[in-house]
Amino acid sequence: MSDELKRILYADDEPDIRAVAQMSLETVGGFTVLLCASGAEAVAQAEAFAPDLILLDVMMPEMDGPTTLAALRKIPALAETPVCFFTAKVQTTEVEELRKLGALDIVAKPFKPMQLPQMLREIWGRARKA
Repeated sequence: MSDELKRILYADDEPDIRAVAQMSLETVGGFTVLLCASGAEAVAQAEAFAPDLILLDVMMPEMDGPTTLAALRKIPALAETPVCFFTAKVQTTEVEELRKLGALDIVAKPFKPMQLPQMLREIWGRARKA
């Protein structure tokens, strides 16, 4: 795990949400961001991008977030890369299931663009101490 959170891969099938998240993460957070429109695209591009953190939408067609996470974990270079899920489903049981899959944390939709970068830095910081 790198010493500082700089590179974030973000996969979400919703173009509007991707655009807001990109603006938030790049402009407010100062991160380098790779946007992917699907889980398959994330799996195809993740290793070359070498993200410090992966942010996955849970509900995507064809390859949902949990399926994408499972595929990413099979790539040796990404086996330990921290992953957070983006979801509107934040019931306790759903959050627990996502954590069991290996998610570092859950970011609730809708999110506050001005607060997203700091939220991810805090999650990242907790992961570094674990």
